[in-house]
Amino acid sequence: MSPALVSSAGEPVSSNGKAGPRPTSILHRTPWIPPIATRAEGSYIELESGQRLFDAIGGAAVACIGMGHPVVTKALKEQIDRVSYVYNMQLSNQPAEELATLLTESSNGAFELCGFASGGSEAMEGVIKLARQYFHETGQLQRTNFIARQLSFHGNTVATLSLAYHPTRRTPYAAILDSDHFHHVSPAYAKRFQRPEESEEDYVERLRAELEAKFIELGPDTVIGFVAETVVGATTGVGPAPKGYFKAMKSVCEKYGALFILDEVMSGMGRMGTMHAWESFGDGVAPDLQAVAKGLGGGYASIGAVLMSKRIVAGLRDASGLWKHGHTYQANPLACAASLAVQKVIRDENLLENCRIQGAYLEKLLKARLQGPNSLSAPFTFDIRGGGGFWGIEFDFDGPEAATLDFKGQQFAMLVQAHALEHGLVIMGMTGGANLQGTKGDVILLAPAYNVTAQEVEMIAEMFGDSVDAVLKAHQV
Repeated sequence: MSPALVSSAGEPVSSNGKAGPRPTSILHRTPWIPPIATRAEGSYIELESGQRLFDAIGGAAVACIGMGHPVVTKALKEQIDRVSYVYNMQLSNQPAEELATLLTESSNGAFELCGFASGGSEAMEGVIKLARQYFHETGQLQRTNFIARQLSFHGNTVATLSLAYHPTRRTPYAAILDSDHFHHVSPAYAKRFQRPEESEEDYVERLRAELEAKFIELGPDTVIGFVAETVVGATTGVGPAPKGYFKAMKSVCEKYGALFILDEVMSGMGRMGTMHAWESFGDGVAPDLQAVAKGLGGGYASIGAVLMSKRIVAGLRDASGLWKHGHTYQANPLACAASLAVQKVIRDENLLENCRIQGAYLEKLLKARLQGPNSLSAPFTFDIRGGGGFWGIEFDFDGPEAATLDFKGQQFAMLVQAHALEHGLVIMGMTGGANLQGTKGDVILLAPAYNVTAQEVEMIAEMFGDSVDAVLKAHQV
């Protein structure tokens, strides 16, 4: 029985509130059959059963302005009447051109051009290929190696799984993953891996030295680039790097002529309270290449993008002058029109400021509820971290207080996720990000819409706290 198919007490529950699971012709990504959503407005989702949910995670940190926003639905309807599809190797389209201009002109000079994809995994695949193309066209054919980090996630294609490193997610495909060109160094996860005797500066220097040693081991002139999530999302659970880390990592790349590459599929496009996460959580250090996706289209369309610095553009313009990569739905007019409208809503409604304000309020409420002196969960709340509209709450059961609990072999984060869903709150549970083996760790992710209200933040904190307490009480021995 999957953890998500049990109640907070560990008892089996059906996926749709009926006696058994409904029939389906879909091979779902989960071992349970998920309930069907029939209507959504703002952050509220109505199910086929009639149950009403509040989405505190935006699906997967995607629905950044909620659903049914009139500006976006209007833009989509109007674009359908104009041009629904053109193939971008034959024709461009107006919303794609305007969206690209908005993305580059709002980057404060960090990016000169962009290319579109159909989602985050595809955007990261495009980054991998474009990085190699850059060195191929600038005559450095010996550069064939990428360095990424353990406990990272960069997508669900074979190449992006090779680039990333989360042991349990790689296991079924390990035999076909590329270990010759994708290499890994330690995660920047101070709460778990900084040594007791190390200062923050010492920890950053150790990681910098490790990256440089990996360059030297592989041959400095064979490295294409170093790749990292600015804020780690779906492995360690909203894990910002220590101060100075990205500046140090980029210095190694610059020393050896490699590219500094950031994956902001989950943390970018406003999620951290700034348009790009590196502006607030990455030492202000701009990358040579960057992938974005989720918050780009806000769930109104499937879209991702690759943002390219002047260095990359100059190298390509002096050679082929084109991006040797593409897919059928690249720069799709409907997707670009929806994304353009989403970005204009974020700008015109000043949602990044609201994201920062409400994020700080959510942090305050979570700490009071989960770590307060009279909190049932205080002994087990290991960390509350994040910023803007992206928060991770990590739980740990290694202390003596855990002797009073028995989860019956189930994962705490998934039990909390199940309880919250049963009681009207959508959150995301993550496991296996607290050690390098992927066998330890319980984190809950929260990613409310940027236009979340203070009242909704209070509701999230209360409902989430209630679910944590309920699961703990149900499993006391």
